Amino acid sequence: MGKVIALANQKGGVGKTTTAINLASSLAVLEYKVLIVDADPQANATSGIGFDTKNIKTSIYESLIDGVHPKDIILNSEIEGLDILPSHIDLVGAEIEMLNQPNREKMMKHVIEKVKDNYDFVLIDCSPSLGLITVNALTAADSVIIPVQCEYFALEGLGKLLNTIKIIQARLNPDLKIEGFLLTMYDTRLRLSNQVVEEVKKHFQQMVFETIVQRNVKLSEAPSYGLPIVLYDAESKGSVNYLNLARELLQKNEMTKISNAEKIIE
Repeated sequence: MGKVIALANQKGGVGKTTTAINLASSLAVLEYKVLIVDADPQANATSGIGFDTKNIKTSIYESLIDGVHPKDIILNSEIEGLDILPSHIDLVGAEIEMLNQPNREKMMKHVIEKVKDNYDFVLIDCSPSLGLITVNALTAADSVIIPVQCEYFALEGLGKLLNTIKIIQARLNPDLKIEGFLLTMYDTRLRLSNQVVEEVKKHFQQMVFETIVQRNVKLSEAPSYGLPIVLYDAESKGSVNYLNLARELLQKNEMTKISNAEKIIE
């Protein structure tokens, strides 16, 4: 049964989608089966692994609203073992259509449950909001990764997100855990980056991933080519960072596999 992990932070531009794409790709390269669920109407995770969103005919919207089975929507990426349940701009209207539905907070959970046994991991890329779709993602998830960028106001809004998680734990998903806080966009040249690292570690201690994702030009360029960083530039800092994060996540979940891919990368 696949572990479902949501990537959430209502603050935009913190590296949620970058992490969803590249953590999923790294896990797939390490020979785990991974599904990305693109739960953001901007559909950047969908385009970021090489799909033209203009050509997407059915998406997570049809699965949530019309009951289309996700297996009929899921797309296979260029990386073996990495699939995506794509998104579309139509998802913007889904929240309004879901409002009058019974169990409206659990609609995504029901969709994911239909396919999660086919995967080792399901990663949900949440939109930068705490609306009904994000609540659905957190209700469907076993755990949540919270990306935090190493910039000014990094902790702004985290209190609201953590409060939302507590409410969901109390009312909808008592087993929801915080997988960890992931520091992103770290710039070794900036004192501010180091201050943010210290502050986040002071606040959240053992809940912070040891892996820190550094600011990296190649990592920024890769989505415009529709490629995960491991395909765009496997030797870049960004690729190394996300492979390390994948290994850390596997170790944390006591999931290890002897992998030819891992030997090659090392």
